[in-house]
Amino acid sequence: MERANSSGKITHLPWAHLRLPPFPQVAVRVLQLVNNENVQLHQLSDLISSDPAFASEVLTVANSALYALRYPANSILQAVAVLGGNALQGMCITVGVRAYLGKSMALPAMKILWVHNLACAIIADRIAARAPLDKEIAYTAGILHDIGRAALAVIQPREYADLLARHRGTAESMLEEERGLFGLDHCEAGLQLIDNWLLPSEFKSIVANHHTYANSPNQWNMAELVKISCRMADALGYPAFAGCVSAPYEELLAELPKQARAGLHPDRVEFAAEIAEAIRAIELA
Repeated sequence: MERANSSGKITHLPWAHLRLPPFPQVAVRVLQLVNNENVQLHQLSDLISSDPAFASEVLTVANSALYALRYPANSILQAVAVLGGNALQGMCITVGVRAYLGKSMALPAMKILWVHNLACAIIADRIAARAPLDKEIAYTAGILHDIGRAALAVIQPREYADLLARHRGTAESMLEEERGLFGLDHCEAGLQLIDNWLLPSEFKSIVANHHTYANSPNQWNMAELVKISCRMADALGYPAFAGCVSAPYEELLAELPKQARAGLHPDRVEFAAEIAEAIRAIELA
């Protein structure tokens, strides 16, 4: 790991020695509980409610337009009962990642990155609703796919924000620049975070492979879903960094399995407007 010291010099720091903030423990426990088939809804509710500030934000997201309730939920238990554990999982991870980014969210480049993650999660959720995949973790996978970027942002917020703001090129060339600045890229950082925070291992292939483009019908799985959702977010005007070079939306749409493609708006502008509305609802939460 490389890090600039106060004199501006680059020094080497082993990743293990960095004091990274922990991921919010409520969010981690929700991830672990949702994966347990024996979990009871009241256990999820009690866990989320144990942190009043966290619970309040989750409840606000639950009542947003993205997860539109016919009648607003007045408690976490009611939200869990209506929406189910997997929807609450996605909300908790949304709140958790936003909390983890903390003050770095004030930097414009980090704000762009955060909105990209939201767009990816929403797109993944919509594709999975019609694709032959386990839909339950699609939104959560979309939020977590770039968790390594959050770590780089926390380690060196201004340096990383500067890199995101000035870079003009592809996601692959960005990985090279990250390795030059930090000694590892955000995919590698994400894998280490999943281990350090004891997050479910099912997210490892998603974090590791969302910038490899060997797309094949025989490989259609959650990692492939997040990969193309990430590229679609770029194409719809929600890039991971301002100068990101993306493929045309129509080209990416054609890469999807027919069943998934049929459920998405064929017009880029119209679909972008749908995603914008969903993002706005979460941002207002």
